[in-house]
Amino acid sequence: MSDLFTPDPIDPADEPPGARPLADQLRPKSLGAVIGQTHLLGSQGTLRRMIGSKRLGSLILWGPPGTGKTTVARLLADEIGYRFEQISAVFSGVADLKKVFERARFESLSGKKTLLFVDEIHRFNRSQQDGFLPVMEDGTVVLVGATTENPSFELNAALLSRSQVLRFESLSSADLEKLAQRAEELTDAALPLTPGARSTLLSLADGDGRALLGLVEEILASAEDGEMLDEAGLLTVVQRRAPIYDKAQDGHYNLISALHKTIRGSDPDAALYYFARMLDAGEDPLFLARRLIRMAVEDIGLADPQALPQAVAGRDAYQMLGSPEGELALAQVVVYLALAPKSNAVYTGFKAATSVAKATGSPMPPMVILNAPTKMMKGAGYGEGYVYDHDTPEGFSGQQYFPEKIGRQDFYQPVERGFERELSKRMDYFGRLRAAKIDRDDD
Repeated sequence: MSDLFTPDPIDPADEPPGARPLADQLRPKSLGAVIGQTHLLGSQGTLRRMIGSKRLGSLILWGPPGTGKTTVARLLADEIGYRFEQISAVFSGVADLKKVFERARFESLSGKKTLLFVDEIHRFNRSQQDGFLPVMEDGTVVLVGATTENPSFELNAALLSRSQVLRFESLSSADLEKLAQRAEELTDAALPLTPGARSTLLSLADGDGRALLGLVEEILASAEDGEMLDEAGLLTVVQRRAPIYDKAQDGHYNLISALHKTIRGSDPDAALYYFARMLDAGEDPLFLARRLIRMAVEDIGLADPQALPQAVAGRDAYQMLGSPEGELALAQVVVYLALAPKSNAVYTGFKAATSVAKATGSPMPPMVILNAPTKMMKGAGYGEGYVYDHDTPEGFSGQQYFPEKIGRQDFYQPVERGFERELSKRMDYFGRLRAAKIDRDDD
């Protein structure tokens, strides 16, 4: 069981130089030394208010890797005087949890409260998550869970209802620069980087403080005396870090949502940026092609009838050319859709028609528009009085096509943008002809 808990701290004086990773050596000793997360740790931050009240409730710390979740949990326990226990959902099971709870109950007999930090809490299954509920409710432990995944998707509703979710943000470039400076002070060595290379280093870290310190260690260990690395030299020393992205999880949905909304918002530059980010992170281009086809019909529709053919052609071009040449065809679709006039009139009209169809059952269409392939059906009035539209002067008969039970409905409302402006004129024209026919029939 000992490997599940945080070991006793080692006196740095007893360690050989470089024995611990730089990230561990620079771990803050107080909340005031934590870099970033000012919305939580600033003077008016949520955690500051909790500490001030000396009352700490169960928390879910949600955010990207390397943003300080574990460190903050440990320092919270120190600030408020709780015992700190740490387990990982990756390596622990129900038996391990029971031992933790027994230890916490024993310590509570002497008045010591326990803060239980559960790393990767989303990896516990639903029944394991339910196991926390009794000890949270009776005060055996204050649970602080950490997750990189969206809690609303990964955690039980019962667990979430007993916890406060706190969002940790990726570290900004300014935060990462402060961290790099701390590393230089600790190691008493300036990073041998040109200003451009230093900026690239911060970008490679991608908001992850732990990743930045790992890169710093690589640079300090690999750089030769007196050597100054430019951007190209830096990339030969460190391996490019993969962007934070999981095609089945939160990052995937965040970026496809951003791509969709920037195209809907007619911003081709932002749309190209998110499109490029998803490709760079390893997204399947055909998934993007399918989403672009959906955007063409959902957000543009008949305001630009060429939007759908463009999107389908982009998919076909990618399938013919493959990567990377085919990705340019999809980028062309991204720009075309972003700059196309927008309309969701077909989308909303279809939803409205579907709603009426579900609500009204199965009324018979008007007899006048039903086929009569047998004598019996003709005798029953099927097709009687039908007017062949092409035989009329306007090519429009104006007959009633809706079931009598429902009456005429208006689902499709074209917008005054793009080609739908022309369709609106056509609908007005047919509406006038239909109204004139009704007047003639009434007379």
